[in-house]
Amino acid sequence: MKKALLTTVAAIGLGAFMNSAWADIKIGVAIPATGPSAAIGAQIQHGAEMAVKNINDKGGVKGEKLVIEIVDDASDPKQAVSGANKLAGDGVEFVVAHYNSGAALPAATVYDENGMLAISAGVTNPKLTESGYPLQFRVCGRDDQQGSFAGEFIKKHVPDPKVMIIHDKTAYGIGIAEEVKKTLNKLGVTELSFDGVNVEDKDFSAIIAKMKQSGANVVYFGGLYTPAGLMLRQMAEQKVKPVYIGGDAFASNELAATAQDAVIGVMNTFNADPRANKDNDELVKTFRASGFEPEAFTLYSYAVVQLIAEGIETQGQNPQKVAQYLKTKGPFKTVLGPLDFTEKGDPKEGGFVMNRWYKAPDGSYNYSEVKD
Repeated sequence: MKKALLTTVAAIGLGAFMNSAWADIKIGVAIPATGPSAAIGAQIQHGAEMAVKNINDKGGVKGEKLVIEIVDDASDPKQAVSGANKLAGDGVEFVVAHYNSGAALPAATVYDENGMLAISAGVTNPKLTESGYPLQFRVCGRDDQQGSFAGEFIKKHVPDPKVMIIHDKTAYGIGIAEEVKKTLNKLGVTELSFDGVNVEDKDFSAIIAKMKQSGANVVYFGGLYTPAGLMLRQMAEQKVKPVYIGGDAFASNELAATAQDAVIGVMNTFNADPRANKDNDELVKTFRASGFEPEAFTLYSYAVVQLIAEGIETQGQNPQKVAQYLKTKGPFKTVLGPLDFTEKGDPKEGGFVMNRWYKAPDGSYNYSEVKD
């Protein structure tokens, strides 16, 4: 009887050990699946899913399978916090974290409180890594870099710039617009005006009338592609054609889908396009064969999963150890090229470039880097 009991206990113990040893590794993906940035959310989701599939096809991480848990932040701070809490409650310790600054910043508090490693594919607001959260990273550049680059570009390339700065009142939009203003002011350019519109606005006649009245030859728009596309189309209808420049949020074909031919000539800052890297040719073909164009932030989220997987492979499922590994052992090979990080969690390398939108002979719209 005693022997049978010991055998049963041993079997239960062995089963529990085996279940623990071969449990799936959860990775959270917090994205705007709905709302004004849903197209970017789709990019981040597809990138993360493809990375997980490719890693699992090669045997997973430490012999275990990666699985994704998606939460929708809808570009909303409260929903972002709710989603972050859900991931924490589900035992997720590693997160591909958010796109919108306004969602990422409040959610970061939840990740910090629960010891979760969060790496953003697209949040550019400097506050994300300036808040003192040791487990918060990003693989993209920051708005203080992006905004200063845009301001310097305007000063260099536009004779006698008369600049009207507009933002969409989001944390991202205000932040990058302020950085552009700061840089222009340092370079001796005073903006004609600094105005805000709402993300949900549909009628931009008032701000377009102000453009006409002001004589602006440059409009810098800090904000999402959703209002920008509508504004561009209405500007074209009224034959208002200043140089129009935005940030990395313009890096979506949804901008062109709304603006149509009005997008031609529009410029936006972004990091160098990883699709142009020959090392990514086969991966890009795989995405396209699946019916998805890996534009903008798609390969950025792919890189986030690569970093998380390598960290777990070498350090185990310990977010603190993985974070320290990422800060001290780079550069790491990713689809974005070699990446290594500062103590704050920002990438050390990777500057911004200026892109210009064009219409291809087949009628499609795309952007390419502006060369001096």
